[in-house]
Amino acid sequence: MAQGTLFIVSAPSGAGKSSLINALLKKFNTDDSMRLSISHTTREPRPGEVDHESYHFVSVEEFESLIDRGAFFEHAKVFDNYYGTSKEIVMDWINDGKDVFFDIDWQGARLIKEQMPQAVKIFIMPPSLNTLQERLIKRGQDTPEVIRKRMAKAMSEISHYDEYDYVIINDDFDESLINLRSIILSKRCSLNNVQTNNKELFEDMKRQEQEYEAAWMPCASAFQEAFAKAKAEAAEKEATSK
Repeated sequence: MAQGTLFIVSAPSGAGKSSLINALLKKFNTDDSMRLSISHTTREPRPGEVDHESYHFVSVEEFESLIDRGAFFEHAKVFDNYYGTSKEIVMDWINDGKDVFFDIDWQGARLIKEQMPQAVKIFIMPPSLNTLQERLIKRGQDTPEVIRKRMAKAMSEISHYDEYDYVIINDDFDESLINLRSIILSKRCSLNNVQTNNKELFEDMKRQEQEYEAAWMPCASAFQEAFAKAKAEAAEKEATSK
């Protein structure tokens, strides 16, 4: 069965990674080949967020119980709230041929990469820190103190961009979306991915090649003999005519 790819997408808060992933799924997931991993968290829902769609919102006690059961690929505490990524759901999707996207920070990216070396890491970079701060302010979801903390964390997050396979500078959203999709398509067309997901095709082509050679070789041999004979007769006729 075809295997999907795990895509790890990281960025400082406000750089646009969630918007890009959501736009990718909305516009290009017509064949249902992509999934967004939904994290568990202990923080309160923001306006418009829906349980089991935006996050799995759980209590601290429930989250810590899941940690004890080894249910997460990775988990971390950020701004006094827990975040974690479920193993079982993600692996079921990948084994079903789905590409799965993780929206996580660089620390979680490191932990998942250790467990899934074949994962592809993508970093979304803001065009500047000033632009990032303006986006956080315009979003209107955080207090000035939280924005200050997010900017401090953003500078730390950005310092790890060189640990990623791809970097997208999100200055123009539409262009960044095209770049993100191009990475997905490039991975799907990579030699290793095509060979892994099309084993039966290549095995069948090899078998047909062997059958073709077995059927063609006697014909080729007879053809070569007939051609050599015709060539010799033509040469002999030409010599006689002279």
